[in-house]
Amino acid sequence: MMGYTCHYAVTHRQTLMNNSYNTRQEILVAQNSRGTIYAAGGQVLAETQTDGEGKETRVYPYANMFSHAVGYASNGRYGIEALANYYLINSNTKLSEKVASDMAGEKYPGDSVTTTLDVDLQKIAYDSLGMYSGAVIVTEPSTGRILAMVSKPDFDPNEIDAIWDDVINDKESSVLLNRATQGLYPPGSTFKIVTALEYIRENPDSYNQFSFQCNGHFTKGEERINCYHGTAHGSEDFTRAFAKSCNSAFASIGLELDREKFGDTLNDLLMNQELKVDFAYNQSKLAMNADTSDADVMQAAIGQGTTQMTPLQLNMITAAIANDGVLMKPYLIDRVETKDRSVVKQFSPDSYKRLMSEEEAQIMTGLMEEVVKSGTGTKLSGLSYTAAGKTGSAEYNKVKSDSHAWFTGFAPVEDPQICVTIIIEGAGSGGDYAVPITKRILDAYFEQ
Repeated sequence: MMGYTCHYAVTHRQTLMNNSYNTRQEILVAQNSRGTIYAAGGQVLAETQTDGEGKETRVYPYANMFSHAVGYASNGRYGIEALANYYLINSNTKLSEKVASDMAGEKYPGDSVTTTLDVDLQKIAYDSLGMYSGAVIVTEPSTGRILAMVSKPDFDPNEIDAIWDDVINDKESSVLLNRATQGLYPPGSTFKIVTALEYIRENPDSYNQFSFQCNGHFTKGEERINCYHGTAHGSEDFTRAFAKSCNSAFASIGLELDREKFGDTLNDLLMNQELKVDFAYNQSKLAMNADTSDADVMQAAIGQGTTQMTPLQLNMITAAIANDGVLMKPYLIDRVETKDRSVVKQFSPDSYKRLMSEEEAQIMTGLMEEVVKSGTGTKLSGLSYTAAGKTGSAEYNKVKSDSHAWFTGFAPVEDPQICVTIIIEGAGSGGDYAVPITKRILDAYFEQ
């Protein structure tokens, strides 16, 4: 018991330190001034300012723009303020500087944290969402670095103390929810990435022989699946059905799948399970087994019904496709430094898991590239860079015209450097609304 207790105390020291019952934290807060949070480019995202009377105020220069990613440090902690709390309240400054602080009657300077966040990309994503509710998450598929994370509606962390009671008492408010990692939505046609992968796995030698005649809807028993706006796509092979995002074809494909194997693929893609990430998230959900009904399979195949997915989860799957099937663990903190910028701890890219084979990833890349070339994502074609992706228009109530706009994809196709996932609540078509925002983000990235 003693041995286990000591081992746990060492391996879980951050968890123990951040526990609200741990008075050691209060000692550190009284002794050290909370450290600064920086963007990847060195811009200050959060800092502690002290007035002439020694009163400390936590200041967030970018206000609402990083509200969910950086979070806040009063009324509890949230975002990177929570994730990096252990480092921010500790001080590894030089002994000579501590002596100088003691002589001046000042607190020791807390260690600073440099994040992976890119201010320019964050601003483009934030401004592009405008007044819409939704989320944007931008990552580097080869490393897992999170370059931007936006969620709306947002709040000003500088005003968190003033608005706290109103937000907490408003049962309809979800302003504190980070939709990028915790928002659960029907993924709509973006989920055809998963359905297509399962079909390829079950038909590795014949998936290209698939053919379907779309007249705008597909019926099985009493269940009817309509294509978006009732569009009749005509004669389709597998690639065209994916590029045109044909609901009828994919409902038909769903019925051909082995439901237990489909459930295994969901597990392979980290659905219905805890994620090995360091920040708050919700689990994406879809139950699939031998007892799943035809109606539920048809809905699941097109990302509707009971399918619930976070933008984070969809981004992780997309990033794995871009990275030859290997998912890198998403992370937000690059390094911890002292006040004089001596490195205390450096975080490195870490492989999470292989989600699919390299061959499967290449096939999926080809399908997603065709979406941009000739399908629903053509607003990303003909540019100075190549892109691959999948759009989605996800119905979320009984009014068929109401849908969330989705896009997930990466660029450039030949050497993926950036992966973007977007949801815009209630906007309609992913091709009309989410793709243009993606273009702005990609343009800004490649201009850099």
